[in-house]
Amino acid sequence: MSRTVVMIHGMWAGPWCWSNYRQLFEAAGYRCIAVSLPFHALDEQGAPDVRLGNASLLDFCAIIEQEISFLDEKPILLGHSMGGLLVQMLAARGLAQAAVLLSPASPAGIMALTPSVIRSLWRLQTIWGFWRKTTRQTYADAVYSALHLLPEAEQKQLYTRMVYESGRAAFEIGYWMFDARGASRVDESKVTCPVLVLTGIQDRLTPVTVVRQIVKKYHAVATYKEFDNHAHWIVGEPGWEEVAQHALAWLKLLKMQ
Repeated sequence: MSRTVVMIHGMWAGPWCWSNYRQLFEAAGYRCIAVSLPFHALDEQGAPDVRLGNASLLDFCAIIEQEISFLDEKPILLGHSMGGLLVQMLAARGLAQAAVLLSPASPAGIMALTPSVIRSLWRLQTIWGFWRKTTRQTYADAVYSALHLLPEAEQKQLYTRMVYESGRAAFEIGYWMFDARGASRVDESKVTCPVLVLTGIQDRLTPVTVVRQIVKKYHAVATYKEFDNHAHWIVGEPGWEEVAQHALAWLKLLKMQ
């Protein structure tokens, strides 16, 4: 089993979201590479890169694939939220020795627009032309959709670190039926590596009903676990260690088989 883990963040986030996981995984002997998706850095005035709004999931995958090509072994891919979808796309390209999906966004073919998702993203979806603009949640929407299990002080601190995101990528995930390129499409028959899917019952942004459909898509290779005391910010909510340790135990089991 590979000892290299490539960690891929989700929307409005960055490599910083993996600080807890990175420390734990490195202590377990893994080499960790936390990817920064392209165009996600802010300038000195806190403004987004103008190229971000029209950046596609395919653009993100291309950059990650290039980074993987420099490695001396096929890595374990670990992704959260949109990063979990990128992991699915990369696994279908044969680039993962194993895949761990934390509260993953869904690929084309799965209807992800549940009531809680619509409420989480309503302000963004009602901006005309959002699919070619940069987007950023309000503080209230970020708390409702992803941070509601965190203490208020931590909610505020995390929100200050959240950046802008690609409206096009959001469109490709939520409105895949109108995307001519089918950017979020994943051929499940090509995902042959072991896949671990972990999610929280209280998740409002990638609801458990949606995640269960993802698991069904990869039923031939997937292992699945739900956590009652977790929501979307599963990478840093109180008790995150339980989730991370479960992933480490699963990887250890793969190594022993």
